[in-house]
Amino acid sequence: MSSVTLKGIYKKYAGGVTAVSDFNLDVEDKEFIILVGPSGCGKSTTLRMIAGLEEITMGELYIDGKLVNDVPPKDRDIAMVFQNYALYPHMTVFENMSFGLRLRKMPKDEIKRRVDEAAAILEIEHLLDRKPAALSGGQRQRVALGRAIVRNPKVFLLDEPLSNLDAKLRTAMRSELAKLHLKLATTFIYVTHDQTEAMTMGTRIVVMKDGFIQQIAAPQYLYENPANLFVATFIGTPQMNTCEGELSDEHGVTYLTFGDGCKVALPESKGRKPEVLAYAGKKVIFGIRPNDIHADEAYIAQYPDRVIESTVDMTELLGADTNLYLSNGEIQLTAVIPTGTTSCKMGDRIKVCLDTRKIHLFDYDTEKTITN
Repeated sequence: MSSVTLKGIYKKYAGGVTAVSDFNLDVEDKEFIILVGPSGCGKSTTLRMIAGLEEITMGELYIDGKLVNDVPPKDRDIAMVFQNYALYPHMTVFENMSFGLRLRKMPKDEIKRRVDEAAAILEIEHLLDRKPAALSGGQRQRVALGRAIVRNPKVFLLDEPLSNLDAKLRTAMRSELAKLHLKLATTFIYVTHDQTEAMTMGTRIVVMKDGFIQQIAAPQYLYENPANLFVATFIGTPQMNTCEGELSDEHGVTYLTFGDGCKVALPESKGRKPEVLAYAGKKVIFGIRPNDIHADEAYIAQYPDRVIESTVDMTELLGADTNLYLSNGEIQLTAVIPTGTTSCKMGDRIKVCLDTRKIHLFDYDTEKTITN
């Protein structure tokens, strides 16, 4: 078993700075949990508290049901992979990977077996005699992972391990880490500020802001059902479109008005919910993802009560898709449409159709969802 439980965890520094507040999380055996959020949100501090590198100010931390608040890092049976790899430059790859085992006075044949096994998993057998200076960034990252693997820890902690790699290598290593998690069948807790990494690797994602947990959910659920405006705009690329609007109840139909006279009807399944109708006549914040704005003529003809007119500020060809940057009064919208759907150019006025089934509504003051 490799479960981790955090109950009411706080981290406060001298001077009254609180880095983490009331953090509660149950990490199940063999889960791949991602802590994600902007810089300074407390995710790395939380990871370091799990590792024992930061003292917990308040709360309880359990590993496999055992309280470990006062257990030193070396006795927690965890392995941590750092952002900068932390390899010893004067040692070979073999020596770097085996260093922790040698400190524990493990027999030489067992050390060699473990290092060879980890090297085979990571496909770095041919690098064992090299020193870090002779390795690429991706190879150094694999060595750092190998040093953790040889210990057979209960829990792997990974702190922004891909942030020093170039874009192409990061994409490849995301896939490799996901495969590695399946091979090792143990618990991974991974910190990143990159929501793409979070969405593609985690079994569950913990979204953090200002030291507080905003939402914990599986990637797709998080994308489709954000708990508040912060989660909605943080998760998803390009970012969700958001702006102020007002709801009205007219003859049994709920309408959303926004921008320069834009007015769309909400479907009954969304607009007639009691929690939505309670906001009739009130200001709300609404959001819609760029992929849910369509410029297809057939779609526009089929749903005339979802259509708005906007000015094309810019088009961005990205191969199979094109980004349209639109404006309507002071409202700015981004749409992602299949290339060739429209032949519009900068300055054109065009009609687009909003998939109102996918619209998100948030309380204007609290920014909490009112549609999920």
